[in-house]
Amino acid sequence: MVVLATKCYVEGDARERSLKSLGSLVDNELHQLSVDSDIGIRHDDFVTVTLSGDDETVARNILREQWGEITDHFDEGETYTGTLKSWGDDGFVLDAGVNIHIPTSEFGLGQGTPSQIRDRFGLVQHLPMQFVYGEPCSLAAAEQDRLYEWRRGPGRVNVNSATRGEVRATVNRAGHAQDIITVERLGLLEQSIICGEGTDPPGLLAAIGEYLPAELRCVIGDQ
Repeated sequence: MVVLATKCYVEGDARERSLKSLGSLVDNELHQLSVDSDIGIRHDDFVTVTLSGDDETVARNILREQWGEITDHFDEGETYTGTLKSWGDDGFVLDAGVNIHIPTSEFGLGQGTPSQIRDRFGLVQHLPMQFVYGEPCSLAAAEQDRLYEWRRGPGRVNVNSATRGEVRATVNRAGHAQDIITVERLGLLEQSIICGEGTDPPGLLAAIGEYLPAELRCVIGDQ
């Protein structure tokens, strides 16, 4: 079994739709392998995939590379993935199966309080993020690069609590399909709407917000 570094924290029909969506994604990634998969949800909402078959090890590596993996063992200086759990005056807490505290001094994202940095980079709760384990833990260089790249782009609206398909359908319903480039999958229920040229992220957020029972945050790009 592999525990993916992404959560399914919605309930009812939304949970069923989310797991069905993930099942399709997993099938697409593993369809050429000799392996069977069964998707579940752990007690802490992390998604599990139980694998069986001749290509089980290969399949596990593919899923680990695609989604990140939650582990019960951490080595100093190694990179892992957790989901954004909370923030306070002294830093972020990521959920990586255990709470991982990242002090503000170890963000590598410029000046500001954790709340200000969260606003600047559009960080929604449950967003999967890479960190380097140590004393103290720090955001991984690849994570810093990703977030700075968001700021250099045309602007984004980040969303949680919805699948990629649900977000795309919402943008279409709101009449803004022509105003975006694509919807980028950040996690199972965390997405990033990449704005088209001339599209104002706060304006797009206002237009779609009434249709999505979710947290939405803007990233104002430099372009």
